Amino acid sequence: MPLSQFVVPEESGDVARAWARVRTNLRESAGARLFDQWLKPMQLEDSGDADRVRLTLPSAFMTNWVRSHYADRLYHEFRAVLPSVRAVAIETAAVRDMGGVTALAAPVASVPAVAPVAAETAAEPVIADAIERPALEPRYTFDRFVVDASNRVAFNAAKALAEPGPVRFSPLFLHSGTGQGKTHLMHAIGHSFMAAMPGARVIAMSAERFMFDFVAALRARDTFAFKARLRSADLLLIDDLQFIAGKDATQEEFFHTVNEIMAAGKRLVISADRCPQALDGIEQRIIGRMAIGLVADIKAPSLDLRRTILDRKAAELPDTKVPADVLDLLAGRITGNIRELEGALNRVVAYAQLTGETINLDFAVATLGDVLRGSVRRVTIDEIQKLVSTHFDLKPVDLVSARRARAVARPRQIAMYLAKRLTTRSLPEIGRKFGGRDHSTVIHAVRRIEELRDTDREVDGAVRALMRELEG
Repeated sequence: MPLSQFVVPEESGDVARAWARVRTNLRESAGARLFDQWLKPMQLEDSGDADRVRLTLPSAFMTNWVRSHYADRLYHEFRAVLPSVRAVAIETAAVRDMGGVTALAAPVASVPAVAPVAAETAAEPVIADAIERPALEPRYTFDRFVVDASNRVAFNAAKALAEPGPVRFSPLFLHSGTGQGKTHLMHAIGHSFMAAMPGARVIAMSAERFMFDFVAALRARDTFAFKARLRSADLLLIDDLQFIAGKDATQEEFFHTVNEIMAAGKRLVISADRCPQALDGIEQRIIGRMAIGLVADIKAPSLDLRRTILDRKAAELPDTKVPADVLDLLAGRITGNIRELEGALNRVVAYAQLTGETINLDFAVATLGDVLRGSVRRVTIDEIQKLVSTHFDLKPVDLVSARRARAVARPRQIAMYLAKRLTTRSLPEIGRKFGGRDHSTVIHAVRRIEELRDTDREVDGAVRALMRELEG
């Protein structure tokens, strides 16, 4: 029987055929390496329910990773192939053949990867207008978001929008590079708003999903239901707006949806990887609507933020101790992306569990060799001194001189700070490159610039400009 998006098959073999299609799609989208490591071990099990898919993995650690990164994707992949699917459960498989005795792995709650679209019972039909519950990641809450100067404005704006009562501003537009917390904040808004307003209708989707659903509605000649569903939302969350760039029909519908939500005084949150004005391929009228609300950016995470995030993640690992020097290595070498940072920690822990080895600095370096080589900073102190002196209209010799005038001392501190951040040189080596200064002078300079970046926009702007040029 051929698969069809309009005819829902009922034979049990349809789930197996859908699973084969889903695995093929995952391999193509995730890449062979990631697929083989995390997704290939998944097995399709009999759930005892025709509308529920049950997938199992060999360890609790792998189960948690797949839930965190692929739960939503798995649900939508199954729905695209087999529309009768209402939930996808990701569980840890039973462990067998332990000395002839069957034993079970530590129990892991069998929760649906994504909440069902509508509540169903055996005796009652689906209620079409039941309150919609979005597929929000349970870990992405405000209390689990680590705040510092790089993301404080975005965090406070997100909390304000999630509060019940009159809408203070809408839309909220969040932008940052990949893996720096946009999606976390969006899901946190959803969790907080639903907790405060249990009867509210909240819809969360990526812009790509918006486009997919809109095109499906066009093909099914049922755009009315699509429009009515989105425009009835009390809170609409749209992630990664850049993915509809150049899609004229989708942008037309998106524009009207945004207008309806804003005109009704409801809450709208949009995210993208760039500020509205830098979104190529997005219509100006949409950009104009985004600018009406509040635009908040999330900057690249500082060293302190990266270290704090790793501390929190490491504390949550069951029965696993990650030494401080390993966390220092990860925080110092993986600088631009929180998702990659967490992924590196997960990889070290997973390899240690699989091999039975103790986590230490040598093990981390061996495990993350390719990751660390890709992040090695090739900037030299001479390059830093030359660029800083040009930026502040000084001579390179001024930075290594004994002059203490503020016009020289501050650029010298900035150059020392950049040398510590962007090179692998030790503190004594940096001191020697700046006129034979003591390592304590370098420590003072680094701390002073870190403090000023939080309070002095001019210093922070200069450091950012210099880092972009040096790392570019």
